[in-house]
Amino acid sequence: MELKFISWNVNGFRACLGKGFGEFFDGVSADFVCIQETKMQEGQAEFAPEGYYQYWYSAQKKGYSGTAIFAKHEPLSVRYGLGIEEHDTEGRAITLEYKDFYLVCVYTPNAQRELARIDYRMSWEDALREYLVSLDAEKPVIYCGDLNVAHCEIDLKNPKSNRGSAGFSDEERDRFSRLLACGFKDTFRTLYPDKVQYSWWSYMMRAREKNIGWRIDYFVVSERLMPRVRDSFILNEVFGSDHCPVGMILDV
Repeated sequence: MELKFISWNVNGFRACLGKGFGEFFDGVSADFVCIQETKMQEGQAEFAPEGYYQYWYSAQKKGYSGTAIFAKHEPLSVRYGLGIEEHDTEGRAITLEYKDFYLVCVYTPNAQRELARIDYRMSWEDALREYLVSLDAEKPVIYCGDLNVAHCEIDLKNPKSNRGSAGFSDEERDRFSRLLACGFKDTFRTLYPDKVQYSWWSYMMRAREKNIGWRIDYFVVSERLMPRVRDSFILNEVFGSDHCPVGMILDV
């Protein structure tokens, strides 16, 4: 049996609903749809697809951040946040537990212009890595979402001019490398080591039209799951946000 996973930073769920999210959702026919940057509280949008369980985790600050998962399969358990008060006010992580894996949907904090929030970002990265490693000790992990980092130079259009910028700082890239070194695989880059494809484009300077983008949305899995990953893909043709959806097919 194959399971299809989709992840999408929708940059405001209510806005994305008005730009065709429902049609995309129906057409993609995924087992799991993870979304980030919902910018809403649960119940502020009418969207109840038949046959799916819904899990929402909103930021305390209204209109900010937030994650959600639509799942065809009822989980054994659900966790919101990392269990650390400092990191659990912005609705950034949902974990669904299944018999054979954990699914973790994450919206990683942005380091912001001039790396104004880099210290918090590093604290988040360290706490999240510890959390994922602890889950991985129990059963394999599927970690997805807007991770707000282009890991390698191939993952953004202009690496030289963006070196040190939020999302391509040495610190953020190093933390992603550290996570992979703990026994995880970037599914897209593992399957397609030389493929140039992006998942986010600035709204400025017609960046998407010119394909001046970054790959900052990921499916990362425990190494022992990688042989069962049939595909990892980026749906560039889907609009509705400054990000496009990314996906993965897993053989279970």
